[in-house]
Amino acid sequence: MQVIENLKVKEKLYIEKLENGLTIMIIPKKGMQKKYVIWGTKYGSNESTFVVPGETQSIEVPKGVAHFLEHKMFEQENGVNSLDALTSLGVSANAYTTNDHTAYLFEGIDNFYEALDELMDYVQHPYFTDENVEKEKGIIGQEIMMYDDYPEWRVYLNALEAMYHAHPVKLDITGTIETISHIDKDVLYKCYNTFYNPSNMVMVACGDFVPEELLEEIKKRLVKKEGNGEIKRIYPEEPEDIVKEKIEQKMQVSIPLYTIGIKVPPLEEAEKVKTHLGIEILLELIFGKSSELYKRLYNEGTIYGTPGCEFEFANGYAHILLTGQANEPEKVYEEFKKKVEELKEKGIDINDFTRIKNSLYGSYVKEYDDVSNIARMFLSDKFKGINSFDYLEEIDTINVEYVEQLLKNVFKQEKMVISVVRN
Repeated sequence: MQVIENLKVKEKLYIEKLENGLTIMIIPKKGMQKKYVIWGTKYGSNESTFVVPGETQSIEVPKGVAHFLEHKMFEQENGVNSLDALTSLGVSANAYTTNDHTAYLFEGIDNFYEALDELMDYVQHPYFTDENVEKEKGIIGQEIMMYDDYPEWRVYLNALEAMYHAHPVKLDITGTIETISHIDKDVLYKCYNTFYNPSNMVMVACGDFVPEELLEEIKKRLVKKEGNGEIKRIYPEEPEDIVKEKIEQKMQVSIPLYTIGIKVPPLEEAEKVKTHLGIEILLELIFGKSSELYKRLYNEGTIYGTPGCEFEFANGYAHILLTGQANEPEKVYEEFKKKVEELKEKGIDINDFTRIKNSLYGSYVKEYDDVSNIARMFLSDKFKGINSFDYLEEIDTINVEYVEQLLKNVFKQEKMVISVVRN
C-alpha cells in the first residue's frame, strides 16, 4: 500500500488500487471508537449521455437514473431491505447522490465486519424487476413533488437555471416525473454495469483500523469482476455567458429567499485546490460573518442570519452560490456587487486577508477530528482528482496578490445572477 503522511494534522492515508481497478483509501484513527466506511461510484446526475467501455456508439438515458439506482440498491432478492439489516446491526447507514458521484455508507462502533458484509453484498448484487421499478417511480415521484414545494430548493435550482444554458448541473438530481417514467430495469442494469464497475469506484474507511488487515477483509468480500476501462462521458457544450441575470418565483414564504450566483469557468486541473481556497477566502472577506457588508446589512435589518456561501465544481462547470433571507433581496445583490467593485479598486486589507486565511486553515484542520467528515471529504475530493491533504499544503502558497487576481478574474458582474423566491 502507498502511504501518504501529512505532518500538519499528523494523519496517514493508506491507498491501494487493486488489480480490478477499485481504489481503497484508509485513514487510521487510533483510539477512535466510531468507524466509518463509504463506498462511492463516480456516477452522478450529470451523466446521462455516455459511451460504454468497449462500445463506439453513445447512449442517452433518462435524467434521474443515478438517483433512482441509489434508491433501488437496498432492495434484495430475498426480500430483505439492506438499510433495515444495517440498522438492526446497530449502525447508522445511508446513501446519497450528487451531481458527480453516488455513495453508500455506514458508521458505528460495534458489529463492524457484519455491517461491511451487508454493505459490500448489496452494492455488488443489484436486484431490479419490472414490479419493484414501477413501485419506486411512485416513491420518487412523491419526493420530486415535495422538493418542488420546498422554497429553499427552488431558489437554489432557479439560480442554476439562470446561469446554465445546457450543462446538466442545472437539472434536479432526482430528474422529473416525466423523465423517471422512462426508466425501466434494463436501463438500471445498463447503468449499473457501466458505472458500478470497480475501476470507477472508490472505498474510503476511517477509524481505528490496522490498514493491511482491513484491506484483506475488503478483498475477501469483493465479487470477482474485471475493470471495464474508461467510460466516455458526454456533456453538451456550455457557453461562457449566463442565461439571464434575474429569476423570480412566487411561493409561500414569510421572508423572501435569495441566491446570488456567479458562473465560473471550468477549473484547470492543477489549479483546482488553490482556486477553491482563494474563493473561500474571498467569500468570507466579502460577505462572511466578520465582514463589513454582513454586519451593516444585518444591523439595519436587511438580512437575517449569515448567508450560506459555497463554491461547487466538477466536470465542465464551476459556480459560487450565496444564499440567505432578506427583506430586499435586490438590495443585497446590489450591495454585494458594490463591495466586489470596491475591493477590486482599493485592494484587500492584508490584516483581514491573514486573519481569514488562518481561520480557514483552522477549519480544515478541524475536519480531521471527525471520521465521517474525513471519509466523505477524501471520497468527494478523489472523484475531483484531488488528495484532501493538498488543501493543507496549498493554503501556504496563497498570498493577497493571488486572491486579488482571482477577484478580478472570477467575480465579474456579467457572470452574476440573482434568484429570488417571495410571496
